[in-house]
Amino acid sequence: MRGIETDNHIHCKSEYTSLHKVLVVKPSFMEITEVINETQEYYKDHNINVPLALEQHEHFVDVLREQNVEVEELPADPALPEQVFTRDIAFTLDERLYIASMSEGVRNQETESLKKWLLDHHIPYEDGLPSSIEGGDVIVNGSTIYVGESGRTSREAINALQEHLPSYTVVPLSLHESILHLDCVFNIVDENTAIVYPPAFTPEGLGRIASTFNLIRVTREEQFQMGPNVLSIGYKTIISLPQNKRINQELEAKGFNVIPVEFSEIIKSGGSFRCCTLPLRRK
Repeated sequence: MRGIETDNHIHCKSEYTSLHKVLVVKPSFMEITEVINETQEYYKDHNINVPLALEQHEHFVDVLREQNVEVEELPADPALPEQVFTRDIAFTLDERLYIASMSEGVRNQETESLKKWLLDHHIPYEDGLPSSIEGGDVIVNGSTIYVGESGRTSREAINALQEHLPSYTVVPLSLHESILHLDCVFNIVDENTAIVYPPAFTPEGLGRIASTFNLIRVTREEQFQMGPNVLSIGYKTIISLPQNKRINQELEAKGFNVIPVEFSEIIKSGGSFRCCTLPLRRK
């Protein structure tokens, strides 16, 4: 694997500590051109209302900035219709940023655009993991890293990540073939609590999660509406979709502050708030 050494600070050891800096891309050219997941199949005939998607994304960014999150924007490329989902193209582990190995050809150029931006901003990165591994399959919890074994992330890449990070415990979680990424069915919102869609996992995998966290279990309908794909910005504050009322109420009952943000156009392509933010720094 290759590293680039600079003094720019990257840091992320969890999904829920205080979020300080993220990378996003506006959905300026968002379009379902080549169906690559179950959600896109459902919405392909309606496709994306780009002006509305831009309006919703801008409001989301405004909310992040109101919460004192520094938001960096990678320029949108008209050739990259999935570029809004910045979480997929890299992942931050402690003080290392890893470039993902994308499984879908339609998304390969996204990582090249990201590398150029990182170099221009003197931000260190590493790449070279074999086969395919995407950031949506990587969930960080201190020294434990959960990685979804999916159609987008291979066991070969998971094993290579473990070899590269001997001081961490990498936990593979096999996903049902219908599931796009791990963060569509599992998200850690504080040290004791996780949102999960149980049918996505093997009994062994679900048992591993249940032995570690108190679970907020979501239904099939809630999972389709991206219920688990919330974004924690720290201090038990969560950005969530307003239509997932039961999940939001359960979060509030557990002491979380839920900020509802409309994202109806973005989720048509199979991702929500976590998918649209690549964390560069959490404290």
